[in-house]
Amino acid sequence: QVQLVESGGGLVQPGGSLRLSCTASGTISRITYAGWYRQAPGKQRELVADIGSDNSVYYTPSAMGRFTVSRDNAKNTVYLQMNSLKPADTAVYICNARVGVTSEWGQGTQVTVSS
Repeated sequence: QVQLVESGGGLVQPGGSLRLSCTASGTISRITYAGWYRQAPGKQRELVADIGSDNSVYYTPSAMGRFTVSRDNAKNTVYLQMNSLKPADTAVYICNARVGVTSEWGQGTQVTVSS
């Protein structure tokens, strides 16, 4: 059974950094496409960044220049490096990945930016 396991969330002060990880387990198939979404209380889920099978990347405007999405194929893991964090970045961050022929969602990891 394929699972996406996320880690790296936590509490950080404004201006701080966090690196989120999303690892596919229970499969020999590789992550091809992966997207990082976030959902804040009372708001719609939004796509923050994604990375394609050809390593093309997309960032939502508010993340551009601060966040970096990357992958380590040997570890079947996708990362989201978040720098210069702001209180507005506070949300549950959720990984979505295409693994083999299926699309999977992680359980989410809480990111809280507060002084």
